[in-house]
Amino acid sequence: MSYVDKAVEVFLNTGTRFPRRMIWAAGLVKYAAAKANMELGLLDSSRAEAIMRASLEVAEGLHDDRIVVDVFQTGSGTGFNMNVNEVIAERASQISGLKIHPNDHVNMSQSSNDVVPTVVRVALAYEVGRSLIPAVERTIEALSRLSEKARNVVKPGRTHLRDALPVTMGQEFSAYADAFSKDKSLLDKTLELLLEVPLGGTAVGTGLNAHPRYAELAVEALAEATQLKLRPAASTFRAMRLLSDVAALSSAMKVLALDLWRLSQDLRLMYSGPYTGLGEIDIPQEIPGSSMMPGKVNPVTVEAAMQAASHVIGLDQTVTIASLLGEFELSMGIPLAGYATLTQARLLEESLNKLSTLVIEKVKPLEEKTRWMAERSQALITIIAPIIGYEKASEISKKLYEGKSIREALRELGLSEEEANTLLDMEKLTKPGIPALQLKKPGKPTS
Repeated sequence: MSYVDKAVEVFLNTGTRFPRRMIWAAGLVKYAAAKANMELGLLDSSRAEAIMRASLEVAEGLHDDRIVVDVFQTGSGTGFNMNVNEVIAERASQISGLKIHPNDHVNMSQSSNDVVPTVVRVALAYEVGRSLIPAVERTIEALSRLSEKARNVVKPGRTHLRDALPVTMGQEFSAYADAFSKDKSLLDKTLELLLEVPLGGTAVGTGLNAHPRYAELAVEALAEATQLKLRPAASTFRAMRLLSDVAALSSAMKVLALDLWRLSQDLRLMYSGPYTGLGEIDIPQEIPGSSMMPGKVNPVTVEAAMQAASHVIGLDQTVTIASLLGEFELSMGIPLAGYATLTQARLLEESLNKLSTLVIEKVKPLEEKTRWMAERSQALITIIAPIIGYEKASEISKKLYEGKSIREALRELGLSEEEANTLLDMEKLTKPGIPALQLKKPGKPTS
């Protein structure tokens, strides 16, 4: 019975399989290891070339149906490593006509303890760098365009979901464009940490049973195969026993998910209605929102993104706990950390891509309605507080709750229509300045 056959019996069988990107990375690690061992004269070229060819097939996904071990297995990922070793050994034997052993040949100069931590970092670095960060950039561009489109759309600001001073819709969306720009910087910085890999550390970090030049050559071959700027870890001991760099990137993705969640929530509120909610924007929808109410449309993509973001936030806690598992020379949460972080990345890139193309790029500001609401905000009384004081302004504010308009309140203070128009210039109220200083005192226009 093979290792994998026995492993399937003793590991959990939840149906949770390793992500495609981890299998891809594992195939390329085996390719790089065989190449380095061949160059060092430790593995004959016939076997090495067959292993390299079979490893590339694994990387390309030709044998995914045979990577059957569960994510919930031995904490070092030995089950995953041996599953890959056995698939490659069998296929390489077919290719070469030689007997190729999964441990003696495919796993030469390696241990699961340095292979799987390397696989996780390579897979995550590639997925985040090639897929997630471009999705973030696409979102930033979409938000920036929407911010420019809505830069003159005046609307009521809201704090505590109550009327506040006016803002422009462009200002609101520019906040999110800036937030996602900061999120991208955080991803860039934490991604850099993953590029140090412990391949060559073998079982405990010392590199025993590997040639002194193996780590250098194997990582060089792996960098070339993945097109990532990989380098041997400054401390293989650190990179094998600790997953703090992986946890840091997970936390960066959590921060991105928080901003995605808040943007989505604001979009839902702005889209609420059309007659009984805020109704500040329209988002053309392509599917019915209700199985019972004809014509009803819901922000389905936004809500899907919020659920995905919620899962990403929860997975960050999973990664935190996984990074605590283990002691001394070994991290014991490697398979779970790899699965969770790659799931985070996939959820975020899919959410951001869909939100950008199906929502943000299609938002239509309802300018007339937002201005109408802004001009009726009770908070506009704030503009005269500098000349009549906070207490007096609070008294007048109460009259607005009783049904008076802001213009009626200003007239009661003795301001002319011209002065009221000056104070209620919505465009000026969305910029820095003190409009009340344009008046000498209530009822007396500035000369």
